[in-house]
Amino acid sequence: MDEHTFEINRERAIDYLNTRDNVYVFDGFAGWDPKYRIKVRVIASRAYHALFMHNMLIRPTPEELANFGEPDFIIYNAGQFPANRFTTGMTSTTSVEVNFKRMEMVILGTEYAGEMKKGIFSVMHYLQPVKFGQLSLHSSANQAKTDDGSEGDVTLFFGLSGTGKTTLSADPNRLLIGDDEHVWSDTGVFNIEGGCYAKCINLSAEKEPEIFGAIKFGSILENVVYNPADRVPDYDDVSITENTRCAYPIEFIPNAKIPCIAQRTPSNIIMLTCDAFGVLPPVSRLTPEQASYHFVAGYTSKTPGTEDGVVEPSPTFSTCYGQPFIVLHPGRYAKMLAERMQKTSANCWLINTGWTGGKFGTGKRCPLKYTRAIVDAIHDGSLAQGEFENFPIFNLSIPTAVNGVPSDILHPEKVWPDKAAFGQEVRKLAGMFQKAYAKYEDAIDEKVKLAGPVL
Repeated sequence: MDEHTFEINRERAIDYLNTRDNVYVFDGFAGWDPKYRIKVRVIASRAYHALFMHNMLIRPTPEELANFGEPDFIIYNAGQFPANRFTTGMTSTTSVEVNFKRMEMVILGTEYAGEMKKGIFSVMHYLQPVKFGQLSLHSSANQAKTDDGSEGDVTLFFGLSGTGKTTLSADPNRLLIGDDEHVWSDTGVFNIEGGCYAKCINLSAEKEPEIFGAIKFGSILENVVYNPADRVPDYDDVSITENTRCAYPIEFIPNAKIPCIAQRTPSNIIMLTCDAFGVLPPVSRLTPEQASYHFVAGYTSKTPGTEDGVVEPSPTFSTCYGQPFIVLHPGRYAKMLAERMQKTSANCWLINTGWTGGKFGTGKRCPLKYTRAIVDAIHDGSLAQGEFENFPIFNLSIPTAVNGVPSDILHPEKVWPDKAAFGQEVRKLAGMFQKAYAKYEDAIDEKVKLAGPVL
């Protein structure tokens, strides 16, 4: 899209906003660390969009609001009004565009509130490395509780939607820094957002009590079906879409760390993947080069509830575990990650929350209790001190024992009845990794390529 088309759409959005009886404006911050935050202004035609961003951005104090000044980034949300699809460069009545020169975002023809969140994340993926020299990440983060109020150890969870970022970072023994967007700075980790945007499909108080409890007055349910007589939501009803969501301020989570910032660099990095082929181990320890490789590849499987129309898992590669938000070459983020890992001696782990004992359709999903036991073993240090063996082709270091996890599932081949089929699926997935990585390898160190699977 050229500058002129952006200006046409911007004027169209502003003209529409000017015709409304009410326009809703919210000023907030993106980034909890004052050194690296940006000021955001949201101008919307719907109250729901302003409330959504009130929940998702960091809410200023009255004093901060009085001294807010001019914003660094403006969102014009005229989502109720369509774009002109005959405008040069346009293909539909929906238009979501970010202008990095003007630091503005224009939304036409879609009322999906998540577009605003994604736009700010894309801008932060540019500003943090380029302007501030910090690493922005699609991740959740939590921190160990301490008795004396000191800074406990920090863990980052990377992963695409449906891999378990939100679920695994919600740990009663640890403080939640955030569930989706973070920056690894020179001095620690901070959340970009002031809220959470959780999936609601099949939500229950038993499975995810913290998220269930956060849905109350002030929260926003999006695409969730409810009974108009008693206004009780039905989280099992996916008649509108599988992608049902809830947006709420992070303070609604009892275990949240406020302010959402840790003055300590991560001790552990956990890369989450949902492997529909059922061949990746439940947990592997990665070298810095392997971490860069898997970060660039960004493998997982799209699962129901993450995207509209997805009813069974399908393999996908999303570089840096967040391809839609990546605005620089993935190698730049991967290099920053490797440098930070080496500087801090952080451990990196690849955890498969997907299938075991067979691929989708024949195997079963790795039970959440085993994944939680693996994460607990990472946090108490026992996993790093245990014995490891090599997982061939992918050349991953996998533990021989984890407390609370049956030892046979730690090596995927052992729980596949058909060993020949297992070997075939491993080679198939390895080939897919190589093909996905090849798109970016020209600008990345050769050592990283050698850390990938070998056929």
